[in-house]
Amino acid sequence: MTESVSKPVRPRAAVILAAGQGTRMKSPTPKVLHRLAGRTLLDHAIDAAEGLGCERIIVVVGAHSPQVGESARKRLGPDATVIQDPPLGTGHAVLAAKDALADFHGDVVVTYADCPLTTAPVIAPLFDLITNGAHVAVLGFEAQNPTGYGRLILAPGHVLLRIVEEKEADLATKQVKHCNSGVLAADRAVLFDLLANVRNDNAKGEYYLTDVVGLAHERHLSTRAAFAPEASVQGVNAQAELAAAEAVWQQNRRKALMVDGVTMPAPDTVHLAWDTQIAGGAVVEPFVVFGPGVSVASGAVIKAFSHLEGAVVGEGALIGPYARLRPGAEIGAEAHIGNFVEVKKVKVGAGAKANHLSYLGDGSVGEKANIGAGTIFCNYDGFEKFETHVGKGAFIGSNSALVAPVRVGDGAMTGSGSVITKDVEDGALALSRADQTSKAGWATKFRAIKQAQKDKKKDKKA
Repeated sequence: MTESVSKPVRPRAAVILAAGQGTRMKSPTPKVLHRLAGRTLLDHAIDAAEGLGCERIIVVVGAHSPQVGESARKRLGPDATVIQDPPLGTGHAVLAAKDALADFHGDVVVTYADCPLTTAPVIAPLFDLITNGAHVAVLGFEAQNPTGYGRLILAPGHVLLRIVEEKEADLATKQVKHCNSGVLAADRAVLFDLLANVRNDNAKGEYYLTDVVGLAHERHLSTRAAFAPEASVQGVNAQAELAAAEAVWQQNRRKALMVDGVTMPAPDTVHLAWDTQIAGGAVVEPFVVFGPGVSVASGAVIKAFSHLEGAVVGEGALIGPYARLRPGAEIGAEAHIGNFVEVKKVKVGAGAKANHLSYLGDGSVGEKANIGAGTIFCNYDGFEKFETHVGKGAFIGSNSALVAPVRVGDGAMTGSGSVITKDVEDGALALSRADQTSKAGWATKFRAIKQAQKDKKKDKKA
């Protein structure tokens, strides 16, 4: 879910750096297209920019990962990306966006597509500093272990003198625990004017974005730092770091839901998606997984080991245990979807029940209908999907197969074990199975014959 802040005082734009190769991920998927809470890292960064009220968002991509540019343009439009080629550092990457923002007049924030926990509220204090007179504002954090990070050299009042990269730092500077997150904000004209003067005479031969702070200070421009918790600015460069960021995100979201009144007896076992909506008064039991696109109303109970994705659960509904709701499932108020029941693209009416071992795919189940154990909606003929509709108050006998397209009327019934291929009228009983016959003594004779054969084999072995 996108977190937003108050309406901007001045126009805002964002430059999102997404040109890194991400080789440490050791994956064919570009780093920023890996997912956290079911959403790509790049989309999390775009969410943050939109939450800040940025009216222009430019994503800087590398020539090596065209999929990243495609993903950004699909969401933001055809002019949303620029290419940094070759990669010559963060300052060089931001300069790649200069022409794309030539007609923009306002404040620009530079963020990173591999920092999914850096949300709009985390970044917002930078714009507050700009509003209050700072020309350049940098987001910092205090690191438990600062090794590897650029250090913020501060004067009293969080006046920022310069940023020193780890490879350029002397021993005394390395003892500083105030570190640079990389996120920076400034007026567009100021930012690109400073970047034009950044040089690459450093250990890596790159153009550092961080050098704009020292240049600004030399020009007697106001430079300030705001600080955020370390966890909120952590980057993702390897699979273990992605898992660590996921854990932080999940923990924060669970806490927020519980503050809103959601009951979770074992919260650490519940996995949420970026847009999961659960109303206060709902209960989520252990080991439940939410994929994207789920909303759960107050009073609903999601029992253990259930999996929900793209589904709506109404007030007081009971789901699971071991239930699966797939995209398009709409479960009405007080309805029951029980053990090992799978629902896909079916609207289940209020008070309806499917308590055991059923597949309901494509169609509808009317209010207070009862779906017997083992019922299957046969919705696919190998080429196309068809719908099954069960009327209000209908009763579907156990082990029924409803072959779509078919309708079972209001108050109708189907006999257990029936294969229903034709519509059933309201209030009718449909049966489709062979008549039962009984052969007296057959089972006793059968057992005697089989036992004799078994004994004969034993005698031969002896």
